[in-house]
Amino acid sequence: MPVYVVTGTNRGIGLEFTRQLSQDHANIVVACVRSPTSDVGNLQSVIEESKSHNAIILDCDISSAESINWFVETLGKQKILADQKVDFLIHNAALNLKPEMNSFNLEPDLVHQMITANVLGPALLTSALLTAKLLSPKVRIFHISSGLGSMAVSLDHKPRQSAGYSISKAALNMLAVHQAEDIKSHLPGAVVALVDPGWVKTDMGGKNAIYEPSESVGNMLKILHDLEESNNGEYFHHSGRNVPW
Repeated sequence: MPVYVVTGTNRGIGLEFTRQLSQDHANIVVACVRSPTSDVGNLQSVIEESKSHNAIILDCDISSAESINWFVETLGKQKILADQKVDFLIHNAALNLKPEMNSFNLEPDLVHQMITANVLGPALLTSALLTAKLLSPKVRIFHISSGLGSMAVSLDHKPRQSAGYSISKAALNMLAVHQAEDIKSHLPGAVVALVDPGWVKTDMGGKNAIYEPSESVGNMLKILHDLEESNNGEYFHHSGRNVPW
């Protein structure tokens, strides 16, 4: 039974990942939320509707090293894993604070919060799982990035959008490039990849977005499941094509 860990699952893309993955009862799905006070009503409904006994909700605030360490320790004690390891780690949780910011009115505190959540969170969570020996030998580490993290794509955006978020996603892309190489000395069969989900109709994407969550996530899962070692370090669009850096 493959084990999936997905962050940021109480809404949007993360909720849809949980919906689609939990429909296959052969999957073990660990749905991560920020805190016990998070609104998990929709997430609980999705799991109940799937009738899966292999989906659980655990707290994991990716902005907090303490929360990440608690999550990893707690995950290792879950009976549902039955000594299995994480086969698919989907880094979905992210912040996009004050999208109207541009390069001349960046607010340091908000940018720091986005860097912490969007870059350091995935870095620390991956590292903690690796240290705890909870990643499978052929784990697929899947970072949900954004076209706004691509310098080539951003050059075509006029006016430019969400400067702080864009900067954080560009940093996430570089993190993944480093992880793709660094993990080889620990887990030679592992693959690290990035994916742009497209402009999706979520709370973050807004009602004017192009893609339904079901379409974007369905496409991303196909990419995830088709990843081979030759794809290590690649940056995909959810349609399957590569995204220019």
